[in-house]
Amino acid sequence: MASGKKLINDPNEAVREAIEGLVETYPNLSYLDGLPEIKVVLRVDVPRGTYDKVALISGGGSGHEPAHCGFVGYGMLTAAVCGDVFASPSVAAILAAIRAVTGPPGCLLIVKNYTGDRLNFGLAAEQAKAEGYKIEVIIVGDDCALPPPRGLAGRRGLAGTLFVHKVAGAAAAAGLSLAEVTAEARRVSQMVGTMGVALSVCTIPGQVTSDRLGPGKMELGLGIHGEPGAAVADIQPVDVIVSHVLKKILSQETQYVPVRRGSRVALMVNGLGATPVMELTIAAGKAVANLQVEHGVGVERVFTGTFMTSLDMAGMSLSVLKVDDAILARLDAPTTAPAWPVGVSGPRPPTTLPFPVPPSPRKPEAASCRPNELTSQGKVLEIAIRAGAEALVELRETLNAMDAKVGDGDCGSTMYKGAHAVLEDLQDHYPLNDAAATVQELGSSIRRSMGGTSGVIYDIFCRAAYARLMETPSPTTSAKAWSSAFEAANLAVSAYGGAKINQRTLLDALIPASTALREALDAGTDPVRAFAAAADAAEKGVEATKLMPGVAGRSNYVTSEILATVPDPGALAAATWIKAAAAAISEHYQVV
Repeated sequence: MASGKKLINDPNEAVREAIEGLVETYPNLSYLDGLPEIKVVLRVDVPRGTYDKVALISGGGSGHEPAHCGFVGYGMLTAAVCGDVFASPSVAAILAAIRAVTGPPGCLLIVKNYTGDRLNFGLAAEQAKAEGYKIEVIIVGDDCALPPPRGLAGRRGLAGTLFVHKVAGAAAAAGLSLAEVTAEARRVSQMVGTMGVALSVCTIPGQVTSDRLGPGKMELGLGIHGEPGAAVADIQPVDVIVSHVLKKILSQETQYVPVRRGSRVALMVNGLGATPVMELTIAAGKAVANLQVEHGVGVERVFTGTFMTSLDMAGMSLSVLKVDDAILARLDAPTTAPAWPVGVSGPRPPTTLPFPVPPSPRKPEAASCRPNELTSQGKVLEIAIRAGAEALVELRETLNAMDAKVGDGDCGSTMYKGAHAVLEDLQDHYPLNDAAATVQELGSSIRRSMGGTSGVIYDIFCRAAYARLMETPSPTTSAKAWSSAFEAANLAVSAYGGAKINQRTLLDALIPASTALREALDAGTDPVRAFAAAADAAEKGVEATKLMPGVAGRSNYVTSEILATVPDPGALAAATWIKAAAAAISEHYQVV
């Protein structure tokens, strides 16, 4: 029979028919011959009773496709147990799955934190143990929508569970013991957080769609079973939505996810069933930028697509997982699970560079926003920016010669282009009386003029400094506010580019300068002398790079003998503009 605008027959048979279609599509998958009571999808290559690796079983109510059946395959789940739509699978079905795929190494059950799933999987686990199987159970609750306490039910299991599937599956494929696989799964479950946003209500097969969500409204903090969200609000631009969701996930109040500035994370942007790919990729781009600039974390992997749905719901969820090298290796490990995005495996480049736009015959005039009259702070800021940019213009040939030995020979030209653009825009385009806005415009000049990694890194530097300055807006920016912005910018560069101090990069000038500035100010040194101390520290940092191995960029491939002949060009460029700006400010105050 027909049922509204759905490509189904009988709503009561939808799950069975979906399983039959799934295994026809993917030759590595099959199902147990117990439909419709026993709905279990499993790998065809796993021998019954003699499987020599730890088996992984997950599942839950249907309606979340491609979860969970789409994540069955080598390197992920060994089997998935399906209930009816939004209903927990039966104990009999779970037990059948355990018996079908579990060998001597044992089985790990990965269960999302819903009462029905916990009870049925738990009862099946106890019965399987009584039959002699080695069983472990892990409960995943990654929901970050509401503050603790969460009552008896606790946090719901959402799309972050898929990170647990992937890491545990890779560990099992590597031959780890049941205790070791369980430990890795539990560790990941404690470092992931998720929050969802719905733009529509889902339609359960054979039922009428609820009209609880009116026009122009969205629900924040929903689960995946059609239940209402934690709050209803007017639909906002995706920037606002992404910012709100990430603040909730990374809230220091709830401390659901142990992510701090400088942490490394993987991001999952998950469609809830009716969200176009265009919208998901827009959200992904905004989320990456927000994580890097606003939260100061390095985004190591991005998984964007439809992974765990709520039937035909429009909306998305964001999941953030704190990662390290071990977890990244598990995320990158091969899998044949059809729904896992294998094209994402491998490290993200430190920068994603677009192809250059062909130059236009004439550069459009920038809108003038220079104040008619500069404040004393505005005058000092102009002096510092001009001095730093002019110093870089003069250094072009020297930097190119150095970079020819340890890089690709264009560091000087790249810095020249950025400095030249800054000098052009400084004349009438910078709102110099507003420090934060001026830093933002500096980034704009760099963004349109500088190519290569340096351009993107300095753009990130300016964006992060701007964000920190905007946290405490003031007509006059204090020296300590500048110091804080300097530190935030360095942290963003490190998190985004992946480099740290003592790795022969521009950070070997920037970080010592930032540290010296903060320490001098904390000791009561006046700001002009503190800035001079920062410049001296930057110069010392540059000299120290001669003795450092090259671990970032092209210098990674250069011998230590050659590296010892020149300092890092990027560090020298950074120290040059810092030194020139500090000297100009000192001279200004001596004259005044």
